[in-house]
Amino acid sequence: MTVVTPIEEFPADALPADLDTLLAGARPCVLRGLCADWPLVQLARQDDSRFAQALAGLDSGEPVDTLRLPPEAEGIVGYNDDLSGFSYRHFRVSVTEALQRLAACSRNAHPPGIALQSAPIATCLPGMLHTHSLPLRLPAATTPRIWIGNRVTTPAHFDSSHNIAVALCGQRRFTLFPPEQIGNLYIGPPDFAPTAAAITVARLDRPDFQRFPRLREALEAGQSAVLGPGDAIYIPPVWWHHVESLEQLNALVNYWWSTPVVAGEPAQPGLSALMHALLAFSGLPESERKAWQAVFGHYVFGEDPGTHLPPDRRGVLGPPSADSMQRLKELARRGL
Repeated sequence: MTVVTPIEEFPADALPADLDTLLAGARPCVLRGLCADWPLVQLARQDDSRFAQALAGLDSGEPVDTLRLPPEAEGIVGYNDDLSGFSYRHFRVSVTEALQRLAACSRNAHPPGIALQSAPIATCLPGMLHTHSLPLRLPAATTPRIWIGNRVTTPAHFDSSHNIAVALCGQRRFTLFPPEQIGNLYIGPPDFAPTAAAITVARLDRPDFQRFPRLREALEAGQSAVLGPGDAIYIPPVWWHHVESLEQLNALVNYWWSTPVVAGEPAQPGLSALMHALLAFSGLPESERKAWQAVFGHYVFGEDPGTHLPPDRRGVLGPPSADSMQRLKELARRGL
C-alpha cells in the first residue's frame, strides 16, 4: 500500500490536556505515549508472554466474540471471493482461551487468523478498569473495549462515533481516509457486511488498479501511522480506517462515544437515517433524486435554513432542543 502522508501527531511531551483540545482540529491525530504508564503496556514492551499471562490473570471467564480465519484468507476480515459470505467463522471463547489459541498459532508457518473482537472490558476483564484509565476525560457512558489477535487486517470502514484507540501490545498500522473518499474506496453493501461495518472490497495492500481504478486517488489522499504499545490514535466520526495488526500477538483498547445533539439526548443515528434515505429515494428517477438532494442540502447540511423566520416560529429549524427533538421523532415515526 502506497500511503506516504503521516497522520498528524501530538508528541509525548505535548499531549493535549483535555478532550476539547483534541477535538478542536476535527481531524485524526496520533497521541504518542498517551498510555505509556499502563501496567499491561509496560509488560508488553518487555515480553509477549508476560503480557499474556497478566491479561489472563484478569479474565472473568466470560465468553466473547472471536473470529477464526483460514490461512488462505491471509488475515483479511472480509468477504469470500464471490461476496456471498465472509472469510471467517464466529466463535465464543474466553480471553484466556483466545490467548491459548494465539500461542498455538504462533508456532505455525501459515497460521489461521484469530481476532477477538470488541469485547467489553467491564464484562471480560473487569480488573483492568481500575488500573488502565484513559488520561483524557470522556463522556460518562463511554465503555472501553478490547481487541486481541495475530496478524489480521480489518479493511477500510468507518464508525459513526468518535474513537480513541490505544495499542496495548504489538504494533498496528492505521491508514485513514477522509469521508469524501467513499466513492474511491469501493465499499461493499451496507446491509451485508462483516461485523456490521460496511468495508471496502478492494485489497489496499495489493491494489488492483484495473479493477478499481479510483483506488489510486484514495491512496493518494490517505494518511498512515504505526502505533506501538502505549500509543493512541483519535479517529473522528465517518473517517475511513484500515487497520493492520503486524505482530503474532496484538492487543488494542478502544473508546467510542457520540456527540449528543442536545444535552441529555443520545446522538441521532446517522446510519439509520441513511437506511431510511435509501428506502425512500433509491427507486426514484434521477431527476427526483437530484431534487431531493437539493432539499437535504438545504435543510440538513445548509448553514441555517430558518434565518428568514421569526425566532419563535422556526419550529424544528430552530436551535436543537428537547422539544424539537421530540417533535422530529414523532414526525419520523409517522412516516414509517
